Amino acid sequence: MSPRWNPNPDVRTGRHVVHSLHVHLVFVTKYRRKAMTDAMLIRCEEIMREVCRDFEAELKQFNGEEDHVHLLVHYPPKIQLSRLVNSLKGVSSRYLRKEYDAHVHRYLWGGHFWSGSYFAGSCGAAPLTVVRQYIEDQQRPG
Repeated sequence: MSPRWNPNPDVRTGRHVVHSLHVHLVFVTKYRRKAMTDAMLIRCEEIMREVCRDFEAELKQFNGEEDHVHLLVHYPPKIQLSRLVNSLKGVSSRYLRKEYDAHVHRYLWGGHFWSGSYFAGSCGAAPLTVVRQYIEDQQRPG
């Protein structure tokens, strides 16, 4: 990406695309068990940041509580969101269960860490109403 014409770091360019895609993800622990500690949240963020890098995405924001985590991810259009989510959940589950086995085993069993479901919400600079109005206001040829 050439910074000389693009002062906004959230707008990226590829060979044939200019994009700014953000998604808000929420992952919940299996059975909503309160299994996460502060140390686990710190480690979870490290793991998820690395997974994002592997996908050429960027973890912009991360936080969580005992039973869930929130992520804000900036990702390229070539990434299939469901693949990114599966990797984020799978890799973090594997490492957290391995590194915090005794603690996790008190709350979760059966080889699962995250619930099978998740929340994904698209995010951007302009609210949906503004985008709708912008599209509606386009000057169609008469």
